[in-house]
Amino acid sequence: MKIDILAFAAHPDDAELSCSGTLLKHKALGNTTGIIDLTRGELGTRGTAETRDTEAKDAAAILGLDVRENLAMRDGFFVNDEFHQLQIITKIRQYQPDIILINAIHDRHPDHGRAGALLNDAAFLSGLPKIKTEINGEQQVAWRPKLVLQFIQDAYIKPDILIDISDFWDSKMASIKAFKTQFYNPEVKEEHETYISSPDFVRVIEARAREFGKFIGATFAEGFTCKKLLGVDDLFKLK
Repeated sequence: MKIDILAFAAHPDDAELSCSGTLLKHKALGNTTGIIDLTRGELGTRGTAETRDTEAKDAAAILGLDVRENLAMRDGFFVNDEFHQLQIITKIRQYQPDIILINAIHDRHPDHGRAGALLNDAAFLSGLPKIKTEINGEQQVAWRPKLVLQFIQDAYIKPDILIDISDFWDSKMASIKAFKTQFYNPEVKEEHETYISSPDFVRVIEARAREFGKFIGATFAEGFTCKKLLGVDDLFKLK
């Protein structure tokens, strides 16, 4: 199955926090969408890998994803090497996305920036025919996404492009709240409070989206960076 827009994220919940509004918007426009999580988030202080699996499945249903998979790389310890690149290349060639959304160029959590570099490299290498991969015993054809956008996570990074997600804000928040063990939920009692489980963390997510939205005359927006220059063929389509 071809997926038009495929998000790759170091941890389950990264995509929900950073680009789920964009996925929802393009799903409504008729595009196919998906998320590939690199790890199961097993080092998270709250919850377990198994609870994250369930939460990711619940969030996928809210987002109406056509596919969600987990590569089960080691949380905190995956690296940007041939072994990990080939896992991602195989998925890019399997789903042949035109656009991929990936982790930030740098962030508070070291996995995020490392995943961003790994995914950028794999996206390029996936287009080289001399790199051989196969799936289900069949050799894959080379495929390189037309556009790679990196989402903005905890650390503020000036975006290169902003996407109006105002109509999809409630569903985005519902997908985030599907991760009941990770974010503030008065109905869930956990022994440890973490940086992301405080009520203020979700308020910051909303404040960031409102700030980005302000710049394009929208209520909420998500921001992305891109390593290459972006262009349009109609100035009147710019906000």
